[in-house]
Amino acid sequence: MARTAVVAGTASAVVGGASNRQNQKAAASAQNAAAQQAAFQSQAEIADLQSQVAAMNAPPAAAPAPAATPAGNSLIAELTQLGDLKAAGLLNEAEFAAAKAKLLGG
Repeated sequence: MARTAVVAGTASAVVGGASNRQNQKAAASAQNAAAQQAAFQSQAEIADLQSQVAAMNAPPAAAPAPAATPAGNSLIAELTQLGDLKAAGLLNEAEFAAAKAKLLGG
C-alpha cells in the first residue's frame, strides 16, 4: 500500500510539474506576442511622426502668378480690340460706340 501511495504521489508531482511548465510556456508566448505588438505599434507611430515632420519641413506651395496685366492695361487692351474689330468691318459705328460706352462705364 505504501508503494502505491509513493507511485501516486510521484505521478501527481510529475503531472503537476509538466502542467506548470506548459503554463509558463504559454505565459512566455503571450508576453512575446504582446512585445511584438507593442514594437509594431511603436514603429507605426514613428513612421507617422516622421511623415508629420517631413510635411512641416516641406517648402510652402508656390503662390499663384499675379495677373498678367493690371486693370488699366486690360481696359486699354479691350478698347484696342474693339478698334481692331471696327477696322476689320466686324463692328459698325453704333456697335463700336455701344461697346466702348459699356467698357468705360457709361
